Amino acid sequence: MRTVVFDLDGTLADTSADLLAAANACFAARGLGRPLDPAADQLIAFHGGRAMLSAGYARLGEARAPELIEADYPALLAHYAAGICVETRLYPGAVQAVEALRAAGFATAICTNKPEGLARDLVAQLGIAGLFGALIGADTLPTRKPDPAPYLAAVRGAGGDPARSMLVGDTETDRRTAAAVGVPCALVSFGPEGPGIARLAPEVMLDAYADLPAIAGKLLI
Repeated sequence: MRTVVFDLDGTLADTSADLLAAANACFAARGLGRPLDPAADQLIAFHGGRAMLSAGYARLGEARAPELIEADYPALLAHYAAGICVETRLYPGAVQAVEALRAAGFATAICTNKPEGLARDLVAQLGIAGLFGALIGADTLPTRKPDPAPYLAAVRGAGGDPARSMLVGDTETDRRTAAAVGVPCALVSFGPEGPGIARLAPEVMLDAYADLPAIAGKLLI
């Protein structure tokens, strides 16, 4: 079966505000304010929890940053779990595109570097859990993207054929994952990096979710 695999953060949904809020809660708990900006620091949010903590402590000139990052990381996950879907929103047309793919006979899956428990909680709160045949997170397997194993597990978990699959993502990690598996990659121009992500030369740039069913139909014969 032809299969379209989606990244989650920055691809299906803009999760940056809730991620940054979780990091800022860690700084605030130490009496350091909220150094990360919800608008200006969106891209940092999609590089993970430790990247956000590192950026904040660097901005604050904190000499103990390495030890504080490790100490705060569990708290960041707890803050994020408690407010995982406050500001998070699906990108326009995402639901309709997935529904159209499934109606056309495609399998759909999620492969994310977000911990699986958090990813499942988020898609449930967004109301889209039933649209995907499989969900593989950062800790589902011993490896994560760009290692090919999580992607292959997502495709097979959805009942698909890896040789007739493609990845929709928003980062260099997604591009490298697709290349490692040997499948086409569509990178979204509306994600955290914007149109600049075209620098990675994916097989196709996805400017709007309305275009995805036709793109998948052409790439996956």
